[in-house]
Amino acid sequence: MAYRLISNRIVPSSNRLSKRFIFIFTISLSFTYLCYSILFCCGTIMPTQSYEEKRCLHQKNVGSKKLLQKDCTADRRTALDETLNVALTHQGSSHARNQSRNSALPITHKRSIAPSEYNITVAQKYGNKKLPNALIVGVKKGGTRAVLEFIRIHPDVRALGTEPHFFDRNYDRGLDWYRGLMPRTLDSQITLEKTPSYFVTREAPRRIASMSPNSKLIVVVRNPVTRAISDYTQTLSKKPDIPTFEELAFQNRSQGLVDTSWNAIRIGMYILHLENWLQYFRLSQIHFVSGERLITDPAGELGRVQDFLGLKRIITDKHFYFNRTKGFPCLKKPESSSQPRCLGKSKGRTHVQIDREVIEQLRDFYRPFNIKFYEMVGQDFRWD
Repeated sequence: MAYRLISNRIVPSSNRLSKRFIFIFTISLSFTYLCYSILFCCGTIMPTQSYEEKRCLHQKNVGSKKLLQKDCTADRRTALDETLNVALTHQGSSHARNQSRNSALPITHKRSIAPSEYNITVAQKYGNKKLPNALIVGVKKGGTRAVLEFIRIHPDVRALGTEPHFFDRNYDRGLDWYRGLMPRTLDSQITLEKTPSYFVTREAPRRIASMSPNSKLIVVVRNPVTRAISDYTQTLSKKPDIPTFEELAFQNRSQGLVDTSWNAIRIGMYILHLENWLQYFRLSQIHFVSGERLITDPAGELGRVQDFLGLKRIITDKHFYFNRTKGFPCLKKPESSSQPRCLGKSKGRTHVQIDREVIEQLRDFYRPFNIKFYEMVGQDFRWD
């Protein structure tokens, strides 16, 4: 009896302990599973920093752009950066890639963005300042500003808008100063600057070759007589009291003796300046743009410039219209602007009227220089 009594008292107590243990164990297991599930889901939806670092490292191994890798962990983007990382692994640019980039923009961008504007935005954010790959080195009053403004709408070209005059006036400031002036560019983009006075500066070819012997050079040439008159017209607008064109152009007009010391005349003796450049650069590194054809066929001239720079021909006839008031082509209204783009008021000004006999005398003077220039560059510009 005593045994049964003790058993009856002990067994119920043991059952209660077992039930408590099972209940606590079940609660603990459920809580552990819940915590694990929450942590697992968060890790799937929002990758951890180490995952982002591994993802960036993987992109580095497969050739993603170095400029984009730097911000990969710090600035985690969604569809836009994914698109940029893929697109920028390819050199050059294409219309299809630009459409892809535009489609990856956040929805907050209501207006469409032109490829050139888009690449500028990306370059400003991710690019580096580099020394120029190409330079427009001449000539003054030949059409260099037009070439610069036309070629810079290409998405793979970033150009300095002002003339730095580094290789003729500011060389003592050093390459670091010069580099600091340049716009930011991506690895696939060309950095370009324009200073027309380089072509007639004797030290410029050597200095540019010292910076980069593989530089590509663009020279915009124009009928030297027309160029000289345009040069004089510009000077006259700034200094109305200067002597007449005839007085400056000739030492003795009756004998037809031209004053070659006058810069407006000397610039047009292209062959003399070119010989200096060919001491440091191959002829294949220099592209000559016709100032006359730039007016009558801007798309054709820009097409050849794009070929020379190794760019896809994106700038075509559809980008231009002829402005009859100014007398030269302008860029059509881009998608991001409400107005077309024309050169400034100083461009296209009416030339000073010069006596016909003076013009003929200058044509006779320049003819032998022109013929030698045609032979040297293998191109007849038909100035005679």
